[in-house]
Amino acid sequence: MKKTALLNIALSQLVASLGHGDMVVIGDAGLPVPPGVPLIDLALTAGVPGFLQTVRAVLSEMQVESHVLAQELAGRNPAIAAGMDALALPQRRLLSHEEFKQLSRSARAIVRTGEHSPYANVILVAGVVF
Repeated sequence: MKKTALLNIALSQLVASLGHGDMVVIGDAGLPVPPGVPLIDLALTAGVPGFLQTVRAVLSEMQVESHVLAQELAGRNPAIAAGMDALALPQRRLLSHEEFKQLSRSARAIVRTGEHSPYANVILVAGVVF
């Protein structure tokens, strides 16, 4: 049995398969999934699992070079924005929510959480450990 925090098989396989610059989207329950982008659906019920809880679990195994958030997050969802700030991820890029959704078309996968709050979405860009 694994010793790290991330126990979900699909998520663990995704992280293990990433190369430098690959993008993973972690989103709320309402984020649309573009055709052709694989979906890892973790949503169980409203709020379960939560967005920040899922991001922290993925970060336990994923090397992140940069991340992308929607500009609207800070004004529309200050609790999630503060939670993302607390993670101190490298190199933040802000896009409009529409631009965010367009960029998500290039993601290796989208991870759907049970989060039921607006703009609780992030694109994590894989880095390297050397």
